[in-house]
Amino acid sequence: MKTALTIAGSDSGGGAGIQADLKTMTMNGVFGMSAITALTAQNTTGVTGIMEVTPEFLEQQLDTVFTDIYPDAVKTGMVSSTELIKVIARKLKQYDAKNIVVDPVMVATSGAKLISDDAIDTLKEYLLPLATVITPNIPEAEVLSEKKIASEEDMVIAAKDIYEKYGCAVLCKGGHQINDANDLLYDEKGPQWFYGKRICNPNTHGTGCTLSSAIASNLAKGKTMEEAVKDAKDYISGALAAMLDLGKGSGPLAHNFAIL
Repeated sequence: MKTALTIAGSDSGGGAGIQADLKTMTMNGVFGMSAITALTAQNTTGVTGIMEVTPEFLEQQLDTVFTDIYPDAVKTGMVSSTELIKVIARKLKQYDAKNIVVDPVMVATSGAKLISDDAIDTLKEYLLPLATVITPNIPEAEVLSEKKIASEEDMVIAAKDIYEKYGCAVLCKGGHQINDANDLLYDEKGPQWFYGKRICNPNTHGTGCTLSSAIASNLAKGKTMEEAVKDAKDYISGALAAMLDLGKGSGPLAHNFAIL
């Protein structure tokens, strides 16, 4: 069995973070492992508390995983401090990690900034150059490219800029501001669109985590980048189309839709 490691925060509500990552990895046929960057107290209505792990403990988690069950792919999610980002980058280089999927969680779809400017700078300098593919939403792609995105043409220009700047594939996630549900992959082959049908489901908590984990799972199994992205989008569509409705806010996806 192929293996994948998620480096991210814990979501006590189970819809996002490492909980979503591990469910996604299991449903996509790989063995999932985790290194936790922070504990959160959260549910479908919001986050009420965050307790970050120490850099030393994160390093210990990564050492124990890599020296025993070496991951065939790695996914990173929200990491809010400069020190933790540096630990992750150092360990990924030390163990020559493969198939690194970076979900550069910096800006919410609403436009709210989620991490400090210092952490964003550290992410750009240390982690993004190690990535195989990064998966920014529109606001994050604007930060990384330093360009305003208001159309599909703008997405192509920004994704090309990010690809050339960091030397990794870029999956720029579309959204209702720009298009229906169409994502743009930009790599050495140039731009490639992946078209999707928007599913009218208000319960979308954890979609970003789920998409990046599905891509990592597919890369771990030896799929090409195009196959990994296409199959990940198909998985997300299935999880949304199941119309799971839990909680009082924006609920989670049905990660296990295929076995319901």
